[in-house]
Amino acid sequence: MARFTRIEVALEMGRQGVIPVFYHADVELCKEVLKASYAAGIRVFEFTNRGDFAHEVFGTLNRWAATELPELMLGVGSVVDAPTAALYIQLGAAFVVSPLLNEEMAPVCNRRKILWAPGCGSLSEIGRAEELGAEIVKIFPGSSVGGPEFVKAVKGPCPWSSIMPTGGVEPTEESLGAWFKAGVTCVGMGSNLFPKKLIEAGDWAAITETIDRVRAIVAAVRR
Repeated sequence: MARFTRIEVALEMGRQGVIPVFYHADVELCKEVLKASYAAGIRVFEFTNRGDFAHEVFGTLNRWAATELPELMLGVGSVVDAPTAALYIQLGAAFVVSPLLNEEMAPVCNRRKILWAPGCGSLSEIGRAEELGAEIVKIFPGSSVGGPEFVKAVKGPCPWSSIMPTGGVEPTEESLGAWFKAGVTCVGMGSNLFPKKLIEAGDWAAITETIDRVRAIVAAVRR
C-alpha cells in the first residue's frame, strides 16, 4: 500500500518542479542514486519499469526507502497496462506514470487512490485522461508533440490542466524557462540528471550537484 495519498503526491510534484526518472538493474546502485537525489531535496522520484525483473528491484528499493528515505514518494514509470500497474501498486508505488493513454489503467489506480499520470499527445487525449481521473497528465515525447508551444496552446482553453512533459526537456535556463512559462506543472528528466559517466564513476556528490543546479534554474524561471 502506498505511504502517501495521491493528493500529497500531486502537490509535491508541483512544488518540486522537476521529477527525476531513472532505471538500473543494480539495486545497490539505485540506492546510491536515490540517496544523492534525496540529498538534493528530491521527494518525488520515478523509477522506470524497464528490463526483466524491474518490479523486484522496485520492491526492494521501496522497502528500503521507507526506512532510509522516509519522505521519498517513489513511483513507477513506463507502465503500459493495467496488470503491470496493479503489480507495482501491490509493491507500494506512490504513483504510476505511463507513456500512453490506456483507459484500463484508470480504475485500477483510482480504486486504490493512486495518482495516475497517463501519456497524452493531443488535447482530446488530455481531456479524456482528466475525465478518467488523472490529476496530472504526461505529454510524451514532449518535444515531438509540439514542445512548449503545445502546452501553451492547451492551457489557453483548458487552464486547469496540469501537464508534465518528459522528453525534450534540457537542463538549461532556455529550455526550462520555455516549458514553465508555457504553463507546465513539472517536468520529467532522466539522463540529463544522471549522466552515464557520473553513474559509471559512482560520483554521487556530482549527481547531487547536478540536481541542485537544475532545481535552482527551475526556481529562477518560476519567479
